[in-house]
This record gives sequence, structure tokens and C-alpha cells, in this order.
Amino acid sequence: MRVDRAVIAVTGRLEVTGDVPDDLRGKPLLLAANHIGNLDALVLIAACRTRRLAPRFLATGGLFDTPVLGGVLRRCRHVRADRGKSTAGEAMGRVVEALTSDHHPVLVYPEGRITLEPDMWPERGKTGVARMALASGAAVVPISQWGAHEAMCYGMVRVESARDLWILFASWLRAVRRRPKLRVHFGAPVDLSDLSADRVGDAARARDRIMRAITEGLTPLRAGELGAPHHLDPTRPATDKPSPWRPNAR
Repeated sequence: MRVDRAVIAVTGRLEVTGDVPDDLRGKPLLLAANHIGNLDALVLIAACRTRRLAPRFLATGGLFDTPVLGGVLRRCRHVRADRGKSTAGEAMGRVVEALTSDHHPVLVYPEGRITLEPDMWPERGKTGVARMALASGAAVVPISQWGAHEAMCYGMVRVESARDLWILFASWLRAVRRRPKLRVHFGAPVDLSDLSADRVGDAARARDRIMRAITEGLTPLRAGELGAPHHLDPTRPATDKPSPWRPNAR
């Protein structure tokens, strides 16, 4: 976290609003954030530090297999999720166990990937985070962020060469010169009290509430950019599916 604080201080200007209620601290807690860029996990860690939180991430399994970083992730007790494999479902059990084993919250991306929505609004999201919340009884605090996409380009799906690394690093150096605003907002807890892990359809209902809460917090952060973002990343692909949560879609 000390290294992260230094990196973010150099990268841009962190602005954090909102907080986690005191009565939720020390209890099972899921932090659900929108995913907008390669560097946004570092931004979220720095934002959480300002709110006296030390979250563990639900991170893709490939990161745990990399030299150095993999060891750091395991030592810090982050939670592994093997996407696209037969063991992917085990991640929910790991998160539930992590939530109930100690007082550190788990930070998750309901979308499961960096958004490829045309204008960078949150994608529909998956029900995994909702099912984790309902199974564990954990409170869900939505986190909305904007600006981290300016700190490093999308680049490529997999880093396979030194050139790939340089593309990412060079985009970060350009951001250091610009010093973009890195905005993060902690929203009010999402009310899931009337939903059940055992009732058909409730996971989707919980997912919808979580994604709407994230989007509601995001809207004021990107005021003036409700359409296409001002910062355009030519390396970032985009789908042709607009977000169902964007303000003009509801």
C-alpha cells in the first residue's frame, strides 16, 4: 500500500468522496466497483487507504501465476478467480470464506473485465458478485470511479513481449506529465435485505441494484462526459452494445 500510494501520487490527482459507514466496518463487506482501466486497481487501493480500508481483490488467476506479483498477491491474501475454467465457480466459495474469516473487505468488479461499452459506462455485469453477497450476508458498498482510464492505455488483452510492456509504460509516462484527476466515490450501501440466495431471480435483481448504484455514483464524476469520454484511447476495443444502466437508457 505504501508503494501504491507513491505510484498514484506521481500518476495524477486523487479525489475521493463518500465513505463506508462505521457500522459496517469489521463485518463482512463487499466493495463493488466499475472497471475502466489497467491502473484502476491501484487507484482504488489508494482511495480505500484514505478511508482506512485495506481491501483484498478478487483477481484473475493469471496474475497469481506471474513471477513476483503472484507471490505478493498470495501473501496479501487476495482471492483467485480462474475465469473461463471449470474451477471458476470455486471463486464464490473463496470470497464467502474470505468475507467471514476476518474484517478486511473484498473488492470486486461486477463486470468481470474492463468495460468495452462504447462510451465507457458500466456493462450489464454478471450475477457472481450478487450471489456472493446473498450467500455471505455481506453488505455491498458501490464504488464509482472515473479518470483512471487516462492513466494507462488499454493496450492488449495479454502482455506477451517487451514491446507490449513498453506500450503500457509509455502511456503511463504521458499520464504523469498530464496528471489526470482520478475520481473515486463511495456510495451508500445497496439494500438487498428483501432478496434471498435461494429464490430464483433474486441474484439478477441484486446485480441490477448494484450496477444501478455504481452508475448513479459515476454520473456526477463524469459530468460533461456523459456521451463519449474526452480522453480517447485508440488501443481500446469497444462492443456495439450500449450499457443498460447509462442515464439515457433508463
